[in-house]
Amino acid sequence: MQPHQTWQDLLPPGPVGADGEFYAAALPDGRRILCPIPVLPGGTDSAVASLIVNQASFAVFDALADALADTLRADAPDLTVGLPTLGLPLAEAVARRLGHARMLPLGTSVKFWYDDALSEPLRSITSPGGGKRLYLDPRLLPLLDGARIALVDDVISTGTSMSAALRLLATAGAAPVVLGVAMRQGQPQTDIPLRRVFDTPRLTRTPDGWRPEP
Repeated sequence: MQPHQTWQDLLPPGPVGADGEFYAAALPDGRRILCPIPVLPGGTDSAVASLIVNQASFAVFDALADALADTLRADAPDLTVGLPTLGLPLAEAVARRLGHARMLPLGTSVKFWYDDALSEPLRSITSPGGGKRLYLDPRLLPLLDGARIALVDDVISTGTSMSAALRLLATAGAAPVVLGVAMRQGQPQTDIPLRRVFDTPRLTRTPDGWRPEP
């Protein structure tokens, strides 16, 4: 299988874990998706399973959005806030499934009416160079007032992107009641309930192939 062929099919229930350069992850209903395993920058022995939701087939994307909305429903959010870049399409799809009329997108593109006070530095495990800032459009501040917020991203790994969003929302006087992601990598620690569709471990190279880190 070539890397571009991953995230395209919903496989039947079966073994979960690393097999060669791919990781089979299970959705709550047992169906599986195949994720490539890219090596992390700065080494050859550490890696993660990768998920890029806007490269997934529509069938896989819809299955992820359905499952995430289902697991968030019990928290009764009335506003979905999405993180750029890949969290935005997922947040929109989840908001639609939860019956919301709209979602609130955070962004990294600066508009002339934005306020630097409503921004935070942003970096992630897949974008280690940094240099970006996360912005909240000041015109959307009224949407946060009294809202039960679900903060949605595609993946959480180190938690740095989610932490930037939490600080930004706190600056605006808001705090989510729940966090939602399609994939949780490893065991990031959060003080807010975290709902996810599936888990994947950090991986280390062994003579027998990729295996979960101790």
